[in-house]
Amino acid sequence: MRTKQDPIRIAVLISGGGTNLQALLDAQATGALRSGRIALVVADRTDAYGLVRAEKSGCKTRAIERKACTREEFEAALLELLAQEEIELVILAGFLQILSPAFVQAYPDRILNVHPALIPSFCGEGYYGLRVHEAALARGVKVTGATVHIVNDVPDGGPILLQKAVGVLEGDTPETLQKRVMEQAEWILLPQAAEQVAAQMLEAKLKGK
Repeated sequence: MRTKQDPIRIAVLISGGGTNLQALLDAQATGALRSGRIALVVADRTDAYGLVRAEKSGCKTRAIERKACTREEFEAALLELLAQEEIELVILAGFLQILSPAFVQAYPDRILNVHPALIPSFCGEGYYGLRVHEAALARGVKVTGATVHIVNDVPDGGPILLQKAVGVLEGDTPETLQKRVMEQAEWILLPQAAEQVAAQMLEAKLKGK
């Protein structure tokens, strides 16, 4: 039986390789993420390599094939799964689906997302993956970075929790810039934000709020 002192139960949603998920798993292993515990990893593709990473770490995994159902069916199945696992905090780690307002309202201020740019630059619908870095290079910016924010009804529009700047180097390609932003910003910020929010939630739970 769970108690108020138990770590916040976290679900991580992924779509691909799961490098940001790995950063969270590593933080959990070292104790940097201690106020929350990754209880579930869900992919929207059955072939997402992040599921392998999760299984190697002993995490429960599930895949809900997004292409096999409507958005409404996908979100209904996902919400049911999160409820079954008593999930309290949801983290989007390279998750490429835009969640509906109804889904977001089911976890108000309890869904985090990491975005590979300094919001409000290069963000919003259509800006994901390499597209973000292609846009940054096309604009000629000298500094980019990553942002962790609360998810709301507007894509990449929720309150910002943490940001970290990363320099753009001469000769950068979208691929080299993506790698540097992940290593120097995303993999650092996401575990920090997860611990920050989980600690706040745990404190509120202990106070009976």
